[in-house]
Amino acid sequence: MSRTRSAAGSTGLHRRSLLAVPGAVALSAGAGYALRPGDVAAAAATGAGSEEAAPASPRQTPPAPPAPYTRGTTVAGTAAPRGGGPGYRRLADGPGWDRVVRGELAAARPGRAGRRTALAAFVQLTDLHLIDAQHPLRLEYLRPADVHAWRPQEALTVQGAVALVERINALRGAPVTGSPLDFAMTTGDNTDNNCRSELEWFLTVMSGGRITPNTGDPRHYEGVQNSGLKQYWQPDSAVRDADKRLGFPHLDGFLAAAVREVNSPGLDLPWYSTVGNHDSMPLGCYASHGDPRLTELAVGGRKLMEVPAAEARRLRQTIKKATDPRGVRYGDFLRAHARAARPVTPDEKRAPFTPAEYLRAHLDPAYRGPGPAGHGYSAANLDAGTQYYSFRVAGDVLGISLDTTDPGGHYTGSLGTAQLRWLERTLRDNRDSHVIVFSHHTSTSMNNTHRDPARPGERRHDGEEVTALLGRYGNVVAWVNGHIHRNAITPHTGSGGSFWEISTASHVDFPQLARIVELVDNKDGTLSLLTTLVESAAPARTDFADLSQTGLAALYRELSLNAPGARTDLAGAARDRNTELVLRKR
Repeated sequence: MSRTRSAAGSTGLHRRSLLAVPGAVALSAGAGYALRPGDVAAAAATGAGSEEAAPASPRQTPPAPPAPYTRGTTVAGTAAPRGGGPGYRRLADGPGWDRVVRGELAAARPGRAGRRTALAAFVQLTDLHLIDAQHPLRLEYLRPADVHAWRPQEALTVQGAVALVERINALRGAPVTGSPLDFAMTTGDNTDNNCRSELEWFLTVMSGGRITPNTGDPRHYEGVQNSGLKQYWQPDSAVRDADKRLGFPHLDGFLAAAVREVNSPGLDLPWYSTVGNHDSMPLGCYASHGDPRLTELAVGGRKLMEVPAAEARRLRQTIKKATDPRGVRYGDFLRAHARAARPVTPDEKRAPFTPAEYLRAHLDPAYRGPGPAGHGYSAANLDAGTQYYSFRVAGDVLGISLDTTDPGGHYTGSLGTAQLRWLERTLRDNRDSHVIVFSHHTSTSMNNTHRDPARPGERRHDGEEVTALLGRYGNVVAWVNGHIHRNAITPHTGSGGSFWEISTASHVDFPQLARIVELVDNKDGTLSLLTTLVESAAPARTDFADLSQTGLAALYRELSLNAPGARTDLAGAARDRNTELVLRKR
């Protein structure tokens, strides 16, 4: 029996309760460092068993209001710059973004809003990039070669992520249908440096608890922002640094506030996790697991903060062109500059985590929150050494989470043959279900065919092959992903059907967004995917005297707006934001 809700009258069955029955079926399964999303796009122009997840705790919310319900979404309003002049810009409450109907894959028929029934509604969070800003392996010193290698907002990623959780918890229903939200999905790059401290912070932000976003010396910050170096914003100092010359403020007490304890309520709806390249590899690009040299540098007592511009340019090119996917030359580079590195307090929490440790952390009952246990992952993934799975959203909707990271190194992605075959079996075995595929990488950022060191004989498959496979099955309705830090929605037509690729902006670069997706049956031979972007709960206006948790979350967004060289197109065009995406029902 099809489990649907009427969007025209009563919301009908509260389908979150359905998540307590079907479990995660786990089977065999932004750019690197701070490369701009445009760099990624340019580079792209290139059966382990199953296990039922434990029941998820139901979300305690008021009854869903009549549709539409847009409060707290970008339909109602957005944070927008005050004035358009040069220099540091302040944010304020701005107008909302209209909804655009897109009919490239099917015509939008009149009267559908009164007929439709809701099939699923969820929130996508992507590219949170929770950053241990004091980590010794970070590449801030590449800023002379690429201004995006360090961003002034990076010490506030935890406060910003908590404010996003608060926004999602405040949503009383899906914006168009008013139906309850079923779950949230993170589509990778949850962490930034692939270190244990960041993984702990991410899981606590999502599941609830207290976080101290500090490593090294527990008494104070040790990093580039109190180094006295003029290429970095020195918020507490009178130093006339490069960012202050652009209008960045002098904020006494900023660094002490940035490393203070933060409290997260945790999401109050079930959440699932998808892995990204920054979650799998140090700096999002080095396949160095098992290399004790990089681990020693990560947990050690020296941090490089400045190199000559010519050397910064050479290292940046090495990373961008993937000529050192194992990080061997990078390790040599750090050792060659050991004398220039500054002393910091060693910390074992900065060690990289392995894929198995990533899975075990998700399975830890301490981070269960509202569930499900493992957040999609299961003991079967641990046994098989995989990070992909499927899960039942409703009786007629299936979710599939892929692992698009290439373990051979580099920040673009691909799939191994075993995962590709599993994906096809899962699509074939669920022909009667609408399928939503989740991954970190987009179709155009999967051009990496480095062999997996653990499976050297296995072929890797690029985005074009994955797109073709999804297009052979008419039950695929959407491919939801991130990585490029930009809103982009692309129609795809294949040999057996058509689907929409929905890519969402990051939560580290302005405008810092998440996306709600509603799948509805229009009862006229078509389906619609209704996408609505949301910002964090932090106020748009900042107060430089307010260094509370909320004040810092507001400052996080404003600093990201003003980050030197920040792109202005990451929100995408209107057709990539709040939309109705129509497609034929198969």
